[in-house]
Amino acid sequence: MTIPRTDLPPGLGLDTLAVREGLPRTPWGENSEALFLTSSFVHPDAETAARRFANEEEAFVYSRFGNPTVTMMERRLAALEGSSGCIGTGSGMSAILMLVMALLKGGDHVVCSQSVFGSTIRLLQDFAKFGIETSFVAQTDVAQWRAAMRPNTKLLFAESPTNPLTEVCDIAALAEVAHAGGALLAVDNCFCSPALQQPVKLGADLVIHSGTKYLDGQGRVVAGAVCGPAELIDAKFVPVMRSAGMSLSPFNAWVVLKGLETLSVRMQAQSARALTLARWLQEQPAVERVYYPGLASHPQHALAMAQQSGCGGAVVSFVVKGERAGAFATIDATRICSITANLGDTKTTITHPASTSHGRLSEAQRQAAGITQGLIRVAVGLEDIVDIQADLAHGLAGRT
Repeated sequence: MTIPRTDLPPGLGLDTLAVREGLPRTPWGENSEALFLTSSFVHPDAETAARRFANEEEAFVYSRFGNPTVTMMERRLAALEGSSGCIGTGSGMSAILMLVMALLKGGDHVVCSQSVFGSTIRLLQDFAKFGIETSFVAQTDVAQWRAAMRPNTKLLFAESPTNPLTEVCDIAALAEVAHAGGALLAVDNCFCSPALQQPVKLGADLVIHSGTKYLDGQGRVVAGAVCGPAELIDAKFVPVMRSAGMSLSPFNAWVVLKGLETLSVRMQAQSARALTLARWLQEQPAVERVYYPGLASHPQHALAMAQQSGCGGAVVSFVVKGERAGAFATIDATRICSITANLGDTKTTITHPASTSHGRLSEAQRQAAGITQGLIRVAVGLEDIVDIQADLAHGLAGRT
């Protein structure tokens, strides 16, 4: 027995795969994918159960490491990313935890961008107590990545764009550095999603996702995933899942599965609004600097346009005058934006990274990553952009 696949013709576009990839319908003929809320699965006899638990026969056994709804989400996301395999996890951070546990051991070395999400930095630093050392380098300086390589380097890890300064790395160049040194390249694709960027096609080996963000798209559930070669996922990641249980619940998987159906249209619409907002912010006297890859002034604008399907994404960060007090006053005076550190929602969110997403880092680490006290991050949703501009104008005026 093998778990069947959907009977789809070859060469389908991403928008079609986002709606159709998964598992075949059940005998009931449902049009919307079924939600399998079960912890375990029944076997016809003891001998079959023994074969399935021994991995001699492919089947669903226990939802900690396999469930039809989760498999549908994994297959759909893999198809969008252009990878042959995917494994869902309980959160984006558990996906990174699984990445380390599956691929690394004591004595191994990691090279990571110093501009990645604050929790990612903390997690990699924590693994030092298990003998896994991490060197942090400038996101956009390929020479620094190359210089940091060692004989025991096994993994390069980057976000592109980064949270919150939207720095863009040259994925193809980093893949060359990694592979020349016998290492793997993993790219966190949270900000772009496969609707805008497919790191595997640029040479990355593994793609990390926080499904909590744009894959869900409406701020409903926490989820994560690792996409990569099916052989690597099965050999290295599935055993960790069976033992450690960073499992994605079927319900959360179903929400993400349905979110993927509208991913492309949401990313295009939210990116267009973000570009309009970024251009408007550049003109505001209370704003010192705007970070957005879609702006020609962004240091990696040309690279971003080449890697991200000509879009800048939906996240805009900017520095206001007045440092922390100015940022807090701006945020507190808004009336439409949601004050929360989450992003990827249809509702526009606003946050102060230095005290939220990067609050657990030292001030020296924040400065190295460019996270200043005057920095504000806005994840643009689907509201009328004129209303968001007016809300931020009210916030900027509220500083005085």
